[in-house]
Order: sequence, then structure tokens, then C-alpha cells
Amino acid sequence: MECLAGGHYILGERLATFEKAFADYLRVPYAVGVANGTDAIRLALEALEVPRGSDVLTAPNSAIPTAMAIADTGCCPIFADIDPQSWNLDPAKLDTALTTKTAAIVPVHLYGRPASMEAIADFASRKGIAVIEDCAQAHGAAIDGKMVGGFGQAAAFSFYPSKNLGAMGDAGMVVTANEKTAERLRRLRHYGQTDRYRADECGINSRLDDLQAAILSVKLRHLPSWTDKRREIAARYDDAFAALPLALPVEGSATCCVYHLYVVRTPDRDALAEHLGSRDISTQVHYPVPLHRQPAFAELGYRSGSFPEAETHAAEVLSLPLFPEMAESEVERVIDGVRSFFQGKS
Repeated sequence: MECLAGGHYILGERLATFEKAFADYLRVPYAVGVANGTDAIRLALEALEVPRGSDVLTAPNSAIPTAMAIADTGCCPIFADIDPQSWNLDPAKLDTALTTKTAAIVPVHLYGRPASMEAIADFASRKGIAVIEDCAQAHGAAIDGKMVGGFGQAAAFSFYPSKNLGAMGDAGMVVTANEKTAERLRRLRHYGQTDRYRADECGINSRLDDLQAAILSVKLRHLPSWTDKRREIAARYDDAFAALPLALPVEGSATCCVYHLYVVRTPDRDALAEHLGSRDISTQVHYPVPLHRQPAFAELGYRSGSFPEAETHAAEVLSLPLFPEMAESEVERVIDGVRSFFQGKS
């Protein structure tokens, strides 16, 4: 109510407060609020001066906005296959995807599981290319105690309502350790303006409004406890499904996954989903069509079989219910439903 009564809804005090709080939470120097997670990737690429016409490496098993944001900057998304264990971008495949025009990598922390940032950052440093982390599903995920978002030159976050930290509408953030990058991001999100009637460069209208910032500031205080609950439910699933013929999420000893989604893999994916649906247990497939097989990117020339790990992944993944508010009875119902499917097949 204070935000509504104040009458200052754009680039106001509540946005500045949330930007500082989110930067402090991630332990990075700068956070710049933008309109959504897609713009966060797009503006990060522009702020880092990735040239139009460049190639940008990313994973083919992400959500469509990752590649769309790259294309929207005038760059070309180039895909590299995923690691069969982590289901994230495979650092060992980056070299084969590299082109003479490669200027950046956008690794995705898919499902809230950190990508192999040390290896990716090392590769990028050796090749002289930028790293922009896609952290849309990974608020609070960490590697050796360092939160994702702090490994690249910049990182993009989404606060879409279904995210681990979600607004009541669209919202996003770019974080960076570089002051000049942060300054340019602030210009680019606001028409390129440095003051009310002066535009030093061409920018866009992409601002996280104060009402959403006020909501996110309150919700941020609860994020650690929500993450603990997600991890608790995921551990229950891990234990319950350990003996079943399911590929489960793999969390390395150095990583902290925040389980935006709890995703399993099985060649019987469709039958398992139908079985759970018959018990009123909702499931989803994230994402059924790899990016390189999307009609929008047909001109890139990829074919079926171009990225076998990502394609097998897309054919087998199933997201099970997992959210902080789940009741104990709901968790047990999911466990019983999955177990009963495989018991029926034995």
C-alpha cells in the first residue's frame, strides 16, 4: 500500500532497495532490474558489447527464451551438446561448437542445478569470449559456496511468477561485478538516457517497476527457507526412487541445487505421466522439443541427431510436483504413484 500511495512506480526507491538486497543476497556488487528474464539476457549481451552478427554458444535443452534473447541482439545461437550426468552444457563439447565468430557463451543453470562454471569460465577465458549466465531457474544455487550469477561477466535472472523467487507479473535482473557494465545496463534499460532529456545511445524500455520490486523485496526474505524446503522434498524423492529404473537429478558434492524443477528421466516417460495423471498427480515435460529442432531456428541447419544427448534428454524427461508449500501427504502421494508404476511393470 505504501508503494501505491507514494505515486512513484518507475525507477524509484523500492527498485533501488530491491536491487541492493538482491545483490547482497548473491554477494555481487551490482544488480540492475529489468522488465523480464529475456531482456536480462539480451541487455547483458549488449552491455558487454557482444557484436551483432556474432555467434553465442548455449545449450540446446533450455527454454526458448534463452535462444530468442540471443537472436534478438542480432547474434546467432550456436548449440553444444549437454553432459549426460548433469544435463547442463558439456564443457568438453564447447571446442567443437566454437566458430571464428564466437563472442560469448550463455550457460544455463537448468532446473536450478549449477552448470560446470569453473570449466566453462576457464574455456571462455582462454578463448577471449564473454560469459553470461542464464540463472532464470537458479536463484540461490551455488558452487563451493559461491552463488551462481557471480561466475561470468554478467548473469541474467527471471522473476516470472513460477520461478523460485517470483513476482506478480514479469520482472528480471542483470547482475555483474563490473561498475561500467552496470552503468551501461542502467542506460540501456531506459532508452539509453543519462538524464531525462539526454540519450547517449539507443536503448529500450525495459524496467522492473517499483510495485514488483516491493513484492520481490518481501519474498526475498523467505527465499532461503523456501529453498531449504525444496531441497528437503528433493532428498525425499531421491531416497524413495533410488532403487527404481529412473535417472534422477545428480547433485555434485560441491554444488547446491535449488530444484526449481525435480526432473527424472525414463524411456517410459509418457506411460509414467499417464499413470500419475490417472491418480490426479500433475506432471509436465520441460522441454519436449530441443532448441535446435525448433522451427524458428531451422535456418541454422541442425538436424535430428545433431545433439544426441539433448535429444534423448528431451524424449525422456518428466517434471514431478515439487514446491515449498507441498504437504507431507502430497509428497507421499507422488512417491506412491511413481513406485506403483514400476511395481506394476515388474
